Amino acid sequence: MHPAAVLSPAVMNLIEQLSAALGLATLAGLNLYLTVFVAGLAVRYNWLDLASQHESLAVLGNPWVLGVAGVMFVIEFFADKIPWVDSTWDVAHTIIRPAGGVVLAIAALGDMNPAVLAIGGLLAGGAALATHGTKAGVRTVVNLSPEPVSNSVASVTEDGVVLGGLGLLGFFPVVAFVVFLIFAIACAVFATWLWRKILRRRTARGPAMDVIG
Repeated sequence: MHPAAVLSPAVMNLIEQLSAALGLATLAGLNLYLTVFVAGLAVRYNWLDLASQHESLAVLGNPWVLGVAGVMFVIEFFADKIPWVDSTWDVAHTIIRPAGGVVLAIAALGDMNPAVLAIGGLLAGGAALATHGTKAGVRTVVNLSPEPVSNSVASVTEDGVVLGGLGLLGFFPVVAFVVFLIFAIACAVFATWLWRKILRRRTARGPAMDVIG
């Protein structure tokens, strides 16, 4: 029996809203503009049925929103594949991606209790920051490599994760909720470990560079 079959419509609607909020926020941490652009296209061209509880997401299909997201995605597409330019871009988006994730999550939650929206927004911001931290940390390590191919591979992989995540979110929301929850927690743990390692390495190199100088 499919898991959704044993859940009441009210519970299913709630899970779908939470899944959309968590999923969009998590993916926004990897690539905010691609997430908004593809989700907006899905809304505008009715690729997926927009349930009543997700009516707030209809704004993503606005031509202006699609246009801005599309242009910014093209810019990021090229910036993301140039060593160190990608890291500079990530630094500039340390606030933008989590903030965008919060906005998307609140829109996905729709007309809920203000307290629920506040809590959901905080958790969504944390999820987006976790995936952004993982992306930025991995890119910092990748940029230490002398060849540029790894940047392109990392960028394409991230875009693939976003597209795959949106597909999972659209067709299997219950499964997506569990997957995104595990993914966000794993990213938070990994990003914390990775950045501590990066900062320790930089701290250790500092005195050595002073001696050399």
